[in-house]
Amino acid sequence: MAALAAHRVERRYAALARGAVDADEGLVDAPLGRSSRDPTRITVQAGGREARTRYRVEARFTTPEVLTLLECRLETGRTHQIRVHLAAIGHPIVGDPRYGGRRAGAVAGLLPPDRPWLHAGALAFAHPRTGEAL
Repeated sequence: MAALAAHRVERRYAALARGAVDADEGLVDAPLGRSSRDPTRITVQAGGREARTRYRVEARFTTPEVLTLLECRLETGRTHQIRVHLAAIGHPIVGDPRYGGRRAGAVAGLLPPDRPWLHAGALAFAHPRTGEAL
């Protein structure tokens, strides 16, 4: 837990986002907090906790619809951070109805419509005793 709090754990995720993400890489630096209307929902808001998500385009698709496969790296670890940040820049995750990615018929029926297309890719940290990279 101390390594997470000190931002010494690298976390990478694969996310399939709707639309064409123009920049090959970028940083979403937007504070996050609980919605005042729905406390189970997280929103970008002034005065929220700092949150930074770096992304890099892995692939772009035009059929059956315009999509972008991203590698996302968390610099902070907030609840629903990647989902909220991608929605905030206009590219919600496929299959994520909570943050704007539509559930039904995800990608013309080619991908499961029942869950967000967000997957843990890698977790890296130093062994607490030996310092060896794991």
